[in-house]
Amino acid sequence: MKFYEIERIKRILGLPQSAGSAEIEARIAELRDKEQELEALKGEWRAREEAELKMSPWQALYKSEDWLGCWIGLGIIAAAILYFALTGMSFKAPAFRWTTDAEFQGHIAVMAPVVDRLVQQAGDKGEAAVQEAGQALQTAIAAKDRKAAGAAAKKLEAAAKEAKDKDLKKKAGDVGKDIGSQAGRLPDKVVSAENFKYSLYIFLAYLVIGIIGMALMGEPVGYFITGFPFVFLISWLSLFLAGNYTIHEYGLEYVLFCLILGLFVSNIIGVPKWMMPAVKTEFYIKTGLVILGARVLFGVILKAGSLGMVQALAVVGVVWYSCWWLCKRLQIDDEFSAMLASAVSICGVSAAIATAGAVKGDPKKLSYVTSIVLVCAVPMMVLMPIISKALGIPDAVAGAWLGGTLDTSGSVVAAGALISDLAMKVGVTVKMSQNVLIGVAAFILSVVWTLKGAKEGEKASLWEIWYRFPKFVLGFLASSILFSFILSDATIKAIGRPLQNLEVWWFALAFTSIGLETRFVDIAKLGGGRPALAFLAAQGFNIIWTLLLAYLLFGGIIFPTPVF
Repeated sequence: MKFYEIERIKRILGLPQSAGSAEIEARIAELRDKEQELEALKGEWRAREEAELKMSPWQALYKSEDWLGCWIGLGIIAAAILYFALTGMSFKAPAFRWTTDAEFQGHIAVMAPVVDRLVQQAGDKGEAAVQEAGQALQTAIAAKDRKAAGAAAKKLEAAAKEAKDKDLKKKAGDVGKDIGSQAGRLPDKVVSAENFKYSLYIFLAYLVIGIIGMALMGEPVGYFITGFPFVFLISWLSLFLAGNYTIHEYGLEYVLFCLILGLFVSNIIGVPKWMMPAVKTEFYIKTGLVILGARVLFGVILKAGSLGMVQALAVVGVVWYSCWWLCKRLQIDDEFSAMLASAVSICGVSAAIATAGAVKGDPKKLSYVTSIVLVCAVPMMVLMPIISKALGIPDAVAGAWLGGTLDTSGSVVAAGALISDLAMKVGVTVKMSQNVLIGVAAFILSVVWTLKGAKEGEKASLWEIWYRFPKFVLGFLASSILFSFILSDATIKAIGRPLQNLEVWWFALAFTSIGLETRFVDIAKLGGGRPALAFLAAQGFNIIWTLLLAYLLFGGIIFPTPVF
């Protein structure tokens, strides 16, 4: 082979001029492996598509994973509503928050000056009941008696309800609730027989639901039954770890522990083949997302008028396109680019999964996006409140900034609480506004990818758009509308928290599954670091752009600051 032909081959392969024959062979082998992997993925999607296309429209309603996630999520919500209607009671879920004695003593040491000021304020305002309850709490704190402090805190919370002064009423109620809650979060309660009983109820219910789902989808039910207990156990351990006081104060959420433990098993121990049929990431998370819709309340979003939605649209539109443009400059494929852009601009993992469904993306790439979102979330959650305080950013602006950049509602709540109650409320409102756009983004991408396929020789049709559209998004919107406009406040108050607990379990199983099916060896091969670079650069732009929008919309510059 002539010299200039070899140089041309090096350029095509993206190798430096100094590359030798061994490097050329290695590069060709790498490209061949990628081609085989892509063909296998295409075959997997083609087989799934053919199976779904063979179904009648009625069969798809109860056999496809998208629809099953929709029905299961809505069915759980319906069961909760029915239970409340028949009994007038809520239902209990296993508790995972726990505070050691040493952590409790540290907490009350921090709260002691707050209690002292509260007692003085109650005396100045003539609130004798609050003052007396506060003094009892002071005595218990001085004695370092956890049980007595918990009892006194509850009495303070009760006394606060009768206070005439609104400011004192709120402060005393918050202090009593905070110390009382921490005092009652004994580690022994988490590992008690009663708590294990509630965990067992969750396990059996989800196992039965899973068996029905696997049977309808034609999956191996026997292997699912064998593997599910192990997936559930890892999820339980993750929730237990995340429930610790110190870990919770640092804002480390259960999803991170699910991912870490799952990755440990898959990369160090190894996941046996019989366990993999229970590793159903999409099945779990689609069901969880439908239940999540119950917390995306349009009434809450409207508290900020149209400002939250204006910011959400501006953030999603500009940041999504910016990330997409950067990905293309870095020669990242379209499916990977779409998942990265949706994750960084809308709401992290949930948006990435909806996008993966719309574009039929590679599960390995989805795992990559999930991992980088969670890794970035932790330092952002800690540093952004510190930066907000250091720069003197107004609380409402800081909250809007957090809501537009952090990728999960939990991280927004944790980071916002480090600033103020106002920052937390504004942040959650903005985050919910962005969550609403999951369905919009999924629909647009379904249409775009259908037309894109048509350009490559495929026939574009409404059926293809419908096929690509993630059906669980309809369940998400249905539950959001149900809780926003139809159910009574009493029903929402009674079942809202328990439903959130059930939602957490679905997400815990999903993120555990992501860890179990992700191997670092496979992740390292994806893009050679370019996707991570694109995500980080886009997130950096997102932070600056969102802060600018937050100042313009929530800083009183263009519009009056919304009142919460």
